[in-house]
Amino acid sequence: MNDQFALYRDIPREKFALVGEERAIKDVKFDTKPVGYLRDAFRRFCRNKASVVAGIIILILLLFAVVGPFFGHDTYTEAYQTDVSIVNYQFMAPRLFSPGTGFWDGTKKQEISKNRYDIYLAMEIERNKDIITKVLAERTTEQLGKQSVLYTVRVDTYTSLKTQIMTLTQADYDALQAWQDEHQIQVILPYVDESKAPATKNNPDIWYVSDQKGNAKYDADGNYDPAYKTNGTDNYTSTMRLASDPYNSGNTAGAYRYAKRTGTASSGYNYVVRVDSYNMFCYRYGFEPSFIFGTNERGFDIFTRLAEGARFSFMLAIVVSVINLFIGAIYGAIEGYYGGAADMIMERVSDVLSGVPFMVVTVLFNLHLASKVGIIPALLFAFVLTGWIGMASRVRMQFYRFKNQEYVLAARTLGARDARIMFKHIFPNSLGTIITGSILVIPGVIFSETSLSYLGIINLDSTTMSSVGSMLSTGQACMTTAPHVVLFPALFIALLEISFNLFGNGLRDAFNPSLRGVEE
Repeated sequence: MNDQFALYRDIPREKFALVGEERAIKDVKFDTKPVGYLRDAFRRFCRNKASVVAGIIILILLLFAVVGPFFGHDTYTEAYQTDVSIVNYQFMAPRLFSPGTGFWDGTKKQEISKNRYDIYLAMEIERNKDIITKVLAERTTEQLGKQSVLYTVRVDTYTSLKTQIMTLTQADYDALQAWQDEHQIQVILPYVDESKAPATKNNPDIWYVSDQKGNAKYDADGNYDPAYKTNGTDNYTSTMRLASDPYNSGNTAGAYRYAKRTGTASSGYNYVVRVDSYNMFCYRYGFEPSFIFGTNERGFDIFTRLAEGARFSFMLAIVVSVINLFIGAIYGAIEGYYGGAADMIMERVSDVLSGVPFMVVTVLFNLHLASKVGIIPALLFAFVLTGWIGMASRVRMQFYRFKNQEYVLAARTLGARDARIMFKHIFPNSLGTIITGSILVIPGVIFSETSLSYLGIINLDSTTMSSVGSMLSTGQACMTTAPHVVLFPALFIALLEISFNLFGNGLRDAFNPSLRGVEE
């Protein structure tokens, strides 16, 4: 070995040269920027296409809940609380496209008898509106030896609204007639003589001579024979009349009567009138009836009603999630960090509370607390009473996982206080799991509230508010006759639950520290 080094000792010093002496050596700037934890989590989340689509759907549903009520018709929405006759506008079908397209156009497929078919045709004549948009089929049936004809048709649920009988004061009657003159829209229809059309007492749509069942008795030319009352010039109208009114051709003696006057001059007159429901809607609310989601069994606009219900459900779920996060994070952090006797005692408390069924808690709060503080605070207390336990358990596990890590031991050695170690060192490393758990609480609360409302355990339905579950509950009675009443709330809750499930999966993977920097 010494002989080998002896060879190098014999080499002159001037023969040695430094490598790279001719160039300066300095630090080279990185071509890439450092990636933070949140940026890296966002990148991993974006790789999951299903989660991204789910997040977009959740955002759309949230925007619908926030801004949807502002796109409703204010005059019609405000009428919920005061206008009891709004029920006349129930079960109107969803309308997005023009009538006649057969899809989302406010029409409804019906199989009707010859009697009902004739009534619709008569309504078209009197109101000058298309009611039967299309005749799909016609068939003959026989029952008890009698043949009858059935028609399968598409009926416009807006123009076919049932004729209303209303009692108006003198001022209201005059105002309605003035509006007719200004807009040239016939709202008040002539009064029908029950002696000529006895069925009109039960069905105000019948205005022609008919029998007790409403079957038309046609004139010699095969046309409907009007059964309107005539009262000469004393017909209580000074405004526009039907085009067929004899008054228009100078026959004042045969002029149609447009109201039945009651009361006295001293007490004030009232007028019983027969009105076109479609045109009366225009007069009351200032726009032609057209609802993108239709109306429900009480005449409420489903679009506005669903948006308001979704807003309430989101607000309730977010408030519950925040409260549960606050309580559960503190409770679980104390359990996991200190362990031992403290953990054992606190876990037993959690076990006792978690053993109480949520349904029992809700029923008891609804029975005994709702009458004192209101149903919404009582429902909130029911969700919070045991809702934080899952979050506490999740945080506890994360603290057990990280509290003996080297960086925690180093911080403790340097004199860091327990609170600083818990919330400055351990808690941030658990943030991904905690955030994911908190967000997934939202669909759980919404689904629980929906289930409770649907089962009738709680009732959040009123003229001023509702929830998605209440809409499903009240609409189940008309699922066969008006499926759209249940369709849109059911579609909302289905999209919400599926989207949150996929969204939660993406968040779980994105906030997993072990996947940081891992490329797929």
